[in-house]
Amino acid sequence: MKRIFFALAVFTMISSSVAQTTQPKLEVVAELPVRPGNVAVSKAGRVFATVHPLGSSEIQLVEIKGKTDYKHYPDASFQKNGKPASDAALDTPLGLTFDKNDNLWVIDMGQTIGKTRLWSFDIAKNKLINTIELPLDIAPNGSFIQDVAIDDIHQWAFLADIANPGIIAVDLKTGKARRFSGAAALQSEDIDMVIDGKVTYFGGKPARVAVNPITISPDRQTLYFGSMNGTKWYSLPVKLFRDNANDLDITAAIKIVGDKPISDGAGIDGKGNHYFTNLPGHAVSKLSTKGKLTDIIKDNRLLWPDNVYYRNGWLYISVNQLNTTPAFTGGKDEGRAPYFIYKFKNPE
Repeated sequence: MKRIFFALAVFTMISSSVAQTTQPKLEVVAELPVRPGNVAVSKAGRVFATVHPLGSSEIQLVEIKGKTDYKHYPDASFQKNGKPASDAALDTPLGLTFDKNDNLWVIDMGQTIGKTRLWSFDIAKNKLINTIELPLDIAPNGSFIQDVAIDDIHQWAFLADIANPGIIAVDLKTGKARRFSGAAALQSEDIDMVIDGKVTYFGGKPARVAVNPITISPDRQTLYFGSMNGTKWYSLPVKLFRDNANDLDITAAIKIVGDKPISDGAGIDGKGNHYFTNLPGHAVSKLSTKGKLTDIIKDNRLLWPDNVYYRNGWLYISVNQLNTTPAFTGGKDEGRAPYFIYKFKNPE
C-alpha cells in the first residue's frame, strides 16, 4: 500500500510539473523581409501591420495575405516607396488599432514630414475615412507619438509620446487636441533594459524610454499606460479629458493597477486582462484583473516582441529584433530577416 501511495505521489508531482511548464503553441502568421511595427486584427481575422520606421522607409502599412505574402494597404499610393514625404501618403506610422466598428486607426508620427497625423480606414471598402493633423504646439517636430487607443463611444483618441513624455487626447468630433504631461508616471524609471545579459543602449546611452504602451478599457471609461523602462501599470479616468480637467487634477487621479515587465507593447481583452510584451524575458506576460502578473508564453523566438493584440481568443505578436537596429547598436543594422508576426491561443 505504501508503494502505491508513493507512486501516486510521484505521478502527481510529475503531472503538476508538466502542467506548470505547459504553454501555448506559438504559430507563425507571417515571415516578412521588413520589420513589422505593430499588428492589429479585424473582427473577421484580417491582419494588418505597420512597417517599423527604424526599418524600411519604402513601405509603411501592409495587410498580411499569407505567411510570405502581403499587400500595400490600402494601396501603393499611400506608401512613400522612396519618394519624399507628402500629405497624401503615410510617413512613419507605428501604432494601430481597431475600434468597435472595425475601422482601422493608424498613428503616423511624421518624423520625415514634420507633423503627426492620425489616419482612419474603412477596411470593408479599403478607403480612407479621415486624417487628423495634430497642431505643432501639441505635437512638435521631433515627437515620437507611437501608440494609440480609441474611445469609440465618446469619440476620443489617446496617444502616447515618448520623446516629450505625455499623453495626447484628441476629440475626434472636432479634431481639437490637448497634451497631458509632467506626471512622474509618464517618465521612464531609472532601470536598465537587460536582454540576454546585455544592457540595451539607445542613442548611445542605456535606454530610458518613457510612456509607451497605452490601452483603454472595454467600457471606454479607463485609460491604462506605462513606460517602456517601467515596472508599474497605471490607470486614470478618461472622463477627465472630456471634462477638460487640468494636469494637476489628472495627475491626482492616476492609480497603480499592478506590476508590468519592461515592455514595448500592451493589449487588453474583453474582460479587462492586460498582456505585455516582455522584452528581457522573450515572453508575453499577463496582468489579470485581480492584479496578478504571470508569464503566459516564453520563447527564444520572441526577439523584441514589439506589440501584442488580442482578438477572438488569440494573441498576435509582432517580433522585429528592434534592438539590432542602428538606433540601438550605434552602428550597423545587425538584424536578420525574416521578421515575424506570431499568434497563440490565449490560455483562459
